Amino acid sequence: MADDWNSSIIEEFRANGGKVGGPFAGGTLLLLHTKGAKTGAERVNPLVYRTDGDALVVFASKAGAPTNPDWYHNLRANPHVTAEVGEQTLEFVARVADEEERQRLWEALKQDAPGFADYEKKTDRQIPVVILDPAS
Repeated sequence: MADDWNSSIIEEFRANGGKVGGPFAGGTLLLLHTKGAKTGAERVNPLVYRTDGDALVVFASKAGAPTNPDWYHNLRANPHVTAEVGEQTLEFVARVADEEERQRLWEALKQDAPGFADYEKKTDRQIPVVILDPAS
């Protein structure tokens, strides 16, 4: 089910220059490309993001599930990632935010997208915040 959901979002994103409708209408969405931690296969996931200076920030919410999403494990194993942002494909190096960064970025996200506060309430885990620094 999640694969079908993601596939339709990815298709719409690419067909419309990075814009999608439905629950993501008007939001900032990117397509994160990671390399599978176990398989090495390319994986693509649509994710909400925020900007923080030159970096992009994504959130491993998995809609409040009890475990982190697969893409999070993939980028921890292979931090060199690419992301489709609008009509551009950019290279990044991913890192998990430190506690101070996480607090600032997570609180800002919840202000802009209150649904993420609901995800936080649904899980006992701390939702990781991942910073995508531009690769030089």
